[in-house]
Amino acid sequence: MIFNYWPKMQTDVKIFVEKCKICKHAKGRRQNTGLCQPFPIRDQPWDAISMDFVLGLPKNQRGNDSIYVDRFSKMAHFISCKKTSDATHISNIFFPKIV
Repeated sequence: MIFNYWPKMQTDVKIFVEKCKICKHAKGRRQNTGLCQPFPIRDQPWDAISMDFVLGLPKNQRGNDSIYVDRFSKMAHFISCKKTSDATHISNIFFPKIV
């Protein structure tokens, strides 16, 4: 394997990015750096609800190929659903099973 040496590569890249209009627009001036902050601890139930989906699973006998995951009050509820489920269907699953 041959490695080429490029003296002042960092300087050359910096000059190129400064001249490139697309790079300027995409990069911006502000950087989102800093320590990660933990989510606030909620004072009461139903203050915040988090939903997620696990997609691409093999279909079961009912034709469901995904899992709806609801993380509420430090419990996880796993409910099978379809990848094509819309918000109305998810709410119809959520309220009878969770609420």
